[in-house]
Amino acid sequence: MTGEASRAAAVDVAVYSIATVSRLTGMHPQTLRKYDRAGLLRPARLIGNQRIYSDTDVSRLRRIQYLVDERGLNIAGLAMTLAIADRLDSVAADAGIDDLRLAISAAIDLTNE
Repeated sequence: MTGEASRAAAVDVAVYSIATVSRLTGMHPQTLRKYDRAGLLRPARLIGNQRIYSDTDVSRLRRIQYLVDERGLNIAGLAMTLAIADRLDSVAADAGIDDLRLAISAAIDLTNE
């Protein structure tokens, strides 16, 4: 594993309990569970089905929080917005113009569903 891949993997290590993430984000634990049930994020699970969150999950929750608090999106709006953002984020930094056009086209298709 390269140094960059190792750092990327370390960021995704799930280490936070739902109580800790609740304190970090200011979101109620029930809200975190609701977002999980809606498929907006997928925290890892321990034995006994206890949710544990990674730094990536916390960052996504902060994005969700912004979209809800500042932009007024509901669950359906969040799902669409995050799907578009995920598609565009998946394009490599060194992608060519054709890759970018394909990603934008796919994002537009998501809005038409």
